[in-house]
Amino acid sequence: MSTGELISCPPAQGSDSVSSETPTLTELEEILHSGQTSCNHVDEVWPNLFLGDMFMSHDRYGLWKLGITHVLNAAHGKTCCKGSDDFYGTTVDYYGVPACDLPTFDLSPYFIPAAEYIHKTLNKPGAKIFVHCAVGVSRSAALVLAYLMIYHHFPLVDAIRKVKENRWIFPNRGFLKQLRTLDINLCKEKTQETEGQMT
Repeated sequence: MSTGELISCPPAQGSDSVSSETPTLTELEEILHSGQTSCNHVDEVWPNLFLGDMFMSHDRYGLWKLGITHVLNAAHGKTCCKGSDDFYGTTVDYYGVPACDLPTFDLSPYFIPAAEYIHKTLNKPGAKIFVHCAVGVSRSAALVLAYLMIYHHFPLVDAIRKVKENRWIFPNRGFLKQLRTLDINLCKEKTQETEGQMT
């Protein structure tokens, strides 16, 4: 499928999206470039879901003050982000995704497991999750977008806009392509479900 092809999809429930088509990579990048262009070490981008950088990931006291109970490290094992169960101790549940922030890295196999981890965490009473990588704009942002798409049925554009309400993000072009493929696949599933209900 070409990156310039638009795919029609039924609008998601509760979606504010005017267009129900999967945009091109260029259009996605234009949306990412719009709005605020700075972010904090940590920002709450969804209720009890915090997105941030390695600085915040090393601040155990700061995470404790936020009430963080779970940490998803999208740069697990990398020099700058050496998170582990040992680092956080018994009070925080840790999940590591060993992703590289390169357009050639295939992050898509982690979309569903990471989304499932986030979803299960947020369904626990009082739980709060901190998702991070080195800068908190590419790897970790892509996993948060996938979560919103898979579990809250946001089209990719709406997921990006939702996160950008509270934090500047910019997944690399490879991750955007993978998210776009996820968007198209979820759209096809939704279309098949809709058609199945009509027959």
